[in-house]
Amino acid sequence: MPAGGLSVSSTSGVEFEARITPIVVISCIMAATGGLMFGYDVGVSGGVTSMDDFLIKFFPVVHRKKHEELDSNYCKYDNQGLQLFTSSLYLAGLTSTFFASITTRKLGRRLTMVIAGIFFIFGVIMNAAAQDLAMLIIGRILLGCGVGFANQAVPLFLSEIAPTRIRGGLNILFQLNVTIGILFANLVNYGTAKLHPWGWRLSLGLAGIPALLLFVGSIMVVDTPNSLIERGHLDEGKAVLKKIRGTDNVEPEFLELVEASRIAQQVKHPFRNLLKRRNRPQLVIAILLQIFQQFTGINAIMFYAPVLFDTLGFGSDAALYSAVITGAVNVVSTIVSIYSVDKVGRRVLLLEAGVQMFFSQIVIAIILGIKVKDQSNNLGSGFAVLVVVMVCTFVSAFAWSWGPLGWLIPSETFPLETRSAGQSVTVCVNLVFTFAIAQAFLSMLCHFKYGIFAFFSGWVLIMSIFTLFLLPETKNIPIEEMTERVWKQHWFWKRFMYDGDEQALDDSPVKSGGKISGYDNSHL
Repeated sequence: MPAGGLSVSSTSGVEFEARITPIVVISCIMAATGGLMFGYDVGVSGGVTSMDDFLIKFFPVVHRKKHEELDSNYCKYDNQGLQLFTSSLYLAGLTSTFFASITTRKLGRRLTMVIAGIFFIFGVIMNAAAQDLAMLIIGRILLGCGVGFANQAVPLFLSEIAPTRIRGGLNILFQLNVTIGILFANLVNYGTAKLHPWGWRLSLGLAGIPALLLFVGSIMVVDTPNSLIERGHLDEGKAVLKKIRGTDNVEPEFLELVEASRIAQQVKHPFRNLLKRRNRPQLVIAILLQIFQQFTGINAIMFYAPVLFDTLGFGSDAALYSAVITGAVNVVSTIVSIYSVDKVGRRVLLLEAGVQMFFSQIVIAIILGIKVKDQSNNLGSGFAVLVVVMVCTFVSAFAWSWGPLGWLIPSETFPLETRSAGQSVTVCVNLVFTFAIAQAFLSMLCHFKYGIFAFFSGWVLIMSIFTLFLLPETKNIPIEEMTERVWKQHWFWKRFMYDGDEQALDDSPVKSGGKISGYDNSHL
């Protein structure tokens, strides 16, 4: 093997040779800008909804409540219309992801990312130019369609193009860009809040920068070999595989991809195929990871960090400043995940983070329960700092565990024939629960008060127990070998791996030495 290369053993004992080539790194960075757009949309909404100019124009009732003395300090922003501004993006995203599944499989990962970029650009224009609530919501819906297409295609693209040994780290570039987008949005909001009366328009309009980056980057990258081969472009797929692996010795990996494609082509109804017994472990884990990810409470903090800190008495400037701090912690901690996920593994990160998140949320609940009563009194400076520290402790744990791994694990565990459909279900479930949390959080904050953090900490305990007993380790396993080396070896999930569908695998051309989808491998 050439110096500087990486090798991964296949189930047949053949080495898959692969270098970390510049084209892989550049392609992954460009593709991950979809996360930058997603993160900016997540981060910008909380800051904009705390700006007086924005509230006066679109939500005057909320503006009056914000500056009145209320019976409960937790209920200032309890308004369904305001929550719809945030959550409409995710409602559109969960709908569009099923259309994105079709384009991802039929047109490829790359073109699906281009479509996402187009949706983002038009959504940004509508939001920045909004004259009424309807125009504002339409813009958010277009952004949501971009989220649905980007979250469908980008994680698959990253998992498929990356060499196995660094697949986790490169895939987490998507989540790193999400955190950078959130931090960028917080910094922008901190500055534009002082620009009256159009600062909120600049905040929403600057989303055009990551939107253009995604669009241009998606045009420039190559599609994945898996996608090209799946769509019948065997020669092009092989050429791309040589280019991204940095070697001409790609025949073993190429044949494995072609065999996976042959099986995938036999599946006419991938969503129906997801329900087959042998696909249940991947489906159950993908669904539960998305539910658990949202019930950590992270989006409750990220969507409404400025609102939350303002509610706790920090004041508007201090609230935005505190949100910037949490955004910076988010970015740094995600970088930690990039360096550690392929070394220590997925399970260790998830379990350690569970302990850290549970502790921090309990401390926050206790402080708020003691210091913030129903009347509008503020936290003292010492307790205010402690709340920010605990929020940062929570955010750091999430950023190196449930944030990136909630996307990484589903994208690398489904077999090729159900990968696009499985990713659609993953994105859809994520956005359903993101929508639910976004739409309900301000009302929950009003009614649960400090108990909302105890509520989320209970979920953290449940998901940590699930990880301990039912989540297998997937680090350093080739993406097309998960069934043999992960699911069939797991103490619980292996019982789902044997059914009548297995017979087709026993007669595969690779084993019989025949032709695969028109590709003659008899000379090998």
